[in-house]
Amino acid sequence: MTRSGRLRAAARRVLPRTLRARLTCGLVVLLALGCAAVGIAAVVTLRSFLTQRLDQQIAQAGGTFPASLEHRGRGEPDADNPHGDTRRQTPGTFGARLLDGKVTAAGVVRSGAGTSVRLTAGDEAAIAAVPVDGGVHRLHLSALGDYRVKAVDGDDGDVLVTGLPLDGVEDAVTRLLAVEGGVFGGALLVAGAAGAFWVRWSLRPLRRVADTATAVTALPLASGEVTLPDRVPDTDPRTEVGRVGIALNRMLGHVEGALGERHASQERLRRFAADASHELRTPVASVRGHAELARLHPGPVPPGVARALERITAESVRMGGMVDDLLLLARLDAGRPLAAEPVDLTRLVLDAVDDARAAGPDHRWELDLPEEPVVVAGDPLRLQQVAGNLLGNARRHTPPGTRVTVRLRQGGDGTRFQVEDDGPGIPEGVRDTVFERFARADHTRPEGAGGGAGPEGHGAGLGLAIVEAVATAHGGTADVRSRPGATVFTVTLPLPHPSQD
Repeated sequence: MTRSGRLRAAARRVLPRTLRARLTCGLVVLLALGCAAVGIAAVVTLRSFLTQRLDQQIAQAGGTFPASLEHRGRGEPDADNPHGDTRRQTPGTFGARLLDGKVTAAGVVRSGAGTSVRLTAGDEAAIAAVPVDGGVHRLHLSALGDYRVKAVDGDDGDVLVTGLPLDGVEDAVTRLLAVEGGVFGGALLVAGAAGAFWVRWSLRPLRRVADTATAVTALPLASGEVTLPDRVPDTDPRTEVGRVGIALNRMLGHVEGALGERHASQERLRRFAADASHELRTPVASVRGHAELARLHPGPVPPGVARALERITAESVRMGGMVDDLLLLARLDAGRPLAAEPVDLTRLVLDAVDDARAAGPDHRWELDLPEEPVVVAGDPLRLQQVAGNLLGNARRHTPPGTRVTVRLRQGGDGTRFQVEDDGPGIPEGVRDTVFERFARADHTRPEGAGGGAGPEGHGAGLGLAIVEAVATAHGGTADVRSRPGATVFTVTLPLPHPSQD
């Protein structure tokens, strides 16, 4: 990852995620920037004002104090302890007399007696460097601190330096900073709390829109009759959220209408399939009966006629199985409850494997069953049909010699019934449609086939659809995993309720 990418990732981790938090943080940050700007402006203005006042005082003082030090230069009596004229001088006033660029006398006004001050060589050099231009300059003295000083020419060819300390200015600025910190900090806390409440209150319409959308996503929209939740109440077109609410309500209306039409169409299709299957059972049974009756004719029957009667009988059997499968799917789609009784799934699998072994002796049939019987709650006839369809599907659509393994497992997540074969596998293009009705694949493995197979081994494409429908009606699932050499169909059924044990 590049450095810019790492920075963006770190920013995403640090920045708040929700819109409410971002708005609140943005409000507090803007207020903090405003407070900082006001504070900086106040400090700069106060410092400038106080410094100007100080400069005015220095200008008014002139060179009176350093001039009183003129006659007490070095070499004179008491030169190291000068006593200048401190009358009408502000405490802390600094004065120095320079002759030929050297400090000859220096003192500072104190509230008590004495004006002496000891200067270092660096201090004397800094005093000598003050320009004699009539302006006020900043000077730092190691013994006294920061000063504002002004240098003027004296009467005897010397230079008089007068200054006032900056301590008062710095103290006032420091107190202002402390006051600003307390006031602005409290204001930010109050503004943050009030801003969070205001943003939360302002985003209530948007939260109602999100709640409505979330409620829609939780609905099972794949099938069945769907009742959408109440519409968004905020529909004021003058607001952004109101316009979103209007669009969402309009979309929900369209979705509800489309789902209603789909449900009505599915109901009509189910009724048609159920009615057609029910009506076809009688003529199919009649055709089969007449064909079998003709085959029992005692007189001689030409071979071609006998073959035709055999085909009519076989196809009527196949059509009868297809009609029964369609009727079963229609009933399952209509939500008709199945029987719910204890079923010994181990015994049912053993019987199904015996039937498959008899029908497909060229396959290798293996069992992987637990030692204890596996009992589930369900419809024994439908579960037997599930096992028969899966085993028949493996038998019809894999070559001779294929190993087919049947497994049963029962755990905390339910009961799993698996049929695995090492055949050629299911083509990837049709793997996701194997449980659809009348699903077909190529001649190597027509995945949809499995139920209602006739003597020629051609299915109607309903067997695996029945497997999924029966598993769903039992509250379970059906899925498939396939690759060349390993195809596994798995039916998962829920554990029996304690009251059903």
